[in-house]
Amino acid sequence: MKALYAPWRMGYILSNGKENGCVFCPGKDRSKDEERLILFVGERTMVLMNRYPYNNGHLLVAPVKHLSGLEQLNNKEMQDLMLMVRKTVEILKEVMNPDGFNVGLNLGWVAGAGMEEHLHFHVVPRWKGDTNFMTIFGDVRVIPEYLSETYKKLLPHYQ
Repeated sequence: MKALYAPWRMGYILSNGKENGCVFCPGKDRSKDEERLILFVGERTMVLMNRYPYNNGHLLVAPVKHLSGLEQLNNKEMQDLMLMVRKTVEILKEVMNPDGFNVGLNLGWVAGAGMEEHLHFHVVPRWKGDTNFMTIFGDVRVIPEYLSETYKKLLPHYQ
């Protein structure tokens, strides 16, 4: 068995990533948005970067309200959430020029939701060849850009 060391994750593991009780709940203090990789917080929706992305530019779109299921959203919240998913795809197209996208959500732990208590959509840009030999043979994903650099590129588009 091979060991892959990722000591930078220990802080997240120990804190469970829940400064405000939930990694998705933005709270009222905007001073830590960059540290928390939050790109946008509106009245009903928010956008943040995935700290452990599948691909470069992997973003999460969530309602501001702490909800676990689609049926808990009212029509205005659902509309705003889907419009922000669309806007996020448009921004990623402009900034990162991907060949396609995976967009979706996992409802419930058995469906793959790592944070099932707060509903969120994954928006993952994809490029031809982004699944390469490292992923296939080494079971390792290569992210070609620091999260902080991607954050700086995307933030102006959410202002």
